[in-house]
Amino acid sequence: MPRHIINPGQVDWSGENPGLYLREDADGPFVTLVSFFRVVLSPHGKGHAAFLLQDPQGDGTDPARPNLCLTDNEPLAHYLRDGFVSRFGAFQGATGLAGARMLPGWDFMAGGDAIGVHTEWFRSAVGQVCLTWAELGEPFMVEMPPEKSATGAHDMFSLFVDAAQGHATVNGRAVAGRAFPRAFATKKDSSTAFLAFSETWIKA
Repeated sequence: MPRHIINPGQVDWSGENPGLYLREDADGPFVTLVSFFRVVLSPHGKGHAAFLLQDPQGDGTDPARPNLCLTDNEPLAHYLRDGFVSRFGAFQGATGLAGARMLPGWDFMAGGDAIGVHTEWFRSAVGQVCLTWAELGEPFMVEMPPEKSATGAHDMFSLFVDAAQGHATVNGRAVAGRAFPRAFATKKDSSTAFLAFSETWIKA
């Protein structure tokens, strides 16, 4: 079947969505889950949302391991949480997502050269947050059909870059866990730390 020059589907959102899914051991549970969004188009306009679960299977009431969403557009953050993040594989069954506190974030800035390292830095109600992806691999384009996408109802297009190393700090304190290899799409040597640029979800 020839490809459409203009995709006829409805664009639900477009932007960036890098992630850090961190474990203590290769076969252990995720101890930190980060899904960062920089959205340029959506039904709720543009904005940022950083879902930061430091107690993915808990309630996040431990002050040292809170479950948070730091955002400059709360309606957008709710939209992304309910329609997308909750359906991402690593977040399925993460009971800490539903109760994650929505708190304000601002001054969202990207850094690094996107060749060896990429960073996302911002201020928030809980202090300065820095997300880092390092030892970047070769970029690859993903075209995920609805039957394989997280929602089961969208075509998803995105430029991915795996990172061998990934970490996050909140006010200079490192979160738990590190990146490990994973299988993703048809790649067997992907990573639980990854960049996802030019990401667009189109309703099928």
